[in-house]
Amino acid sequence: MKIIRQGTAAFEKELSRLASRQVLISGQVRSSVEKILSDVARRGDAAVFDYTRRFDGVRLTPKSLVVPAADLRKAYRKIDPVLRRSLETAARRIRAYHEKQRRSSWWFSDREGANLGLRFSPLDAVCLYVPGGKASYPSTLLMTSIPAKVAGVKDIYVASPGASLDSNPVLLAAAYVAGVTRVFRVGGAQAVGAFAYGTKSIPAVNKIVGPGNAYVAEAKRQVFGRVGIDQLAGPSEIVVVADRFADPTETAWDLLSQAEHDELATSVLFTDDAELAASVSTRVLALARLSPRWKILQKSLEQFGRIFVLKNLSAAPGFVDRLAPEHVELYVRSPAPFAKAIKAAGAIFLGSDTPEAVGDYIAGSNHVLPTGGAARFGSPLGVDDFLRKTSFVEFSPKALRALGPSIVRLAQAEGLPAHAGSVAVRLVGRLRKAPPKKSKGKKSR
Repeated sequence: MKIIRQGTAAFEKELSRLASRQVLISGQVRSSVEKILSDVARRGDAAVFDYTRRFDGVRLTPKSLVVPAADLRKAYRKIDPVLRRSLETAARRIRAYHEKQRRSSWWFSDREGANLGLRFSPLDAVCLYVPGGKASYPSTLLMTSIPAKVAGVKDIYVASPGASLDSNPVLLAAAYVAGVTRVFRVGGAQAVGAFAYGTKSIPAVNKIVGPGNAYVAEAKRQVFGRVGIDQLAGPSEIVVVADRFADPTETAWDLLSQAEHDELATSVLFTDDAELAASVSTRVLALARLSPRWKILQKSLEQFGRIFVLKNLSAAPGFVDRLAPEHVELYVRSPAPFAKAIKAAGAIFLGSDTPEAVGDYIAGSNHVLPTGGAARFGSPLGVDDFLRKTSFVEFSPKALRALGPSIVRLAQAEGLPAHAGSVAVRLVGRLRKAPPKKSKGKKSR
């Protein structure tokens, strides 16, 4: 990993490059996805099956599209018992964490006589996209399905490339543990289109969530509006803030844990200790060369792996906020003050005993996080992503009399006479219908 010292010209140049690292979707990807989606909307199943055969080498039929429920149960029973217990432990912890996010509808009356409320209700149906490709992700299946379950979503569908499902029974076992409605053996942009528009064999949903490659991300972007999406997920990212007490080997492993995802992953270390920086750089290279994912690591670290040596580590939170990364590890003796100072991060891991991987699998917090600097405004996937919010408003006659004139004035100021008229006509009408007031004069004898 390249080491860059604060105060050099390269420091600001490299930091700015990483801060603007959003992966731009090429025109070729955009136009290809547009064609796929249009074809799926027009031809339905036939288009989905054609693209799956062309891109994934899998021949689908309506009968083979859905994984039988019995196969999920069979996979669960087939996997190693220790691994099965690990899946169940992860599921239990993820459920416990997301149970804390439950919402309750509310209603109140104000002094003017208006009744106001907000109702939370679950979406009817969602698609959870679980990627295949360079790795398989049963953890992502749990992370996306369990918040939907907690929210109360009735129909929870999983879409994942058939080759990934066929080669890894752990994915099917995770689907069984999560209790999803159905698992579909389809991936790519065609899967996104199918669940957005609906086909004869694939139901339309309210929302599509979960990470994927550039084609999946672009497909989600293009169908947004017809369905909801969680976010446009990009390559994985980690920023480690480490002081002189950090272990260089552990730090090297932590940086590699994200670099191994794909060639565009970002791995950054901020430290004020030049000796630690040199040690980490050496260990990263040595460990990466031993990895079966060496080619991925090599490209990732060359492009987006950097070690920044700061004059003072207290400046690190400001630099972290500029990057607004997916994951931040605070490998420092006193992590709490740093955590408090950092504003923009998907997830923060405090202390030397909390490598980022605990969040990926078993801590309970969600690992579907904002990437590409989106932590400046985005949040982790959670129960709220699977809820509708509906406002309720009820004005009493008293409230309309008290607040109506202000509504009329505001509507007139905006140049919207019908808005003003819809309230003014009621105010005038109520005055006409009001019974005459009794005279307060002396009664005649």
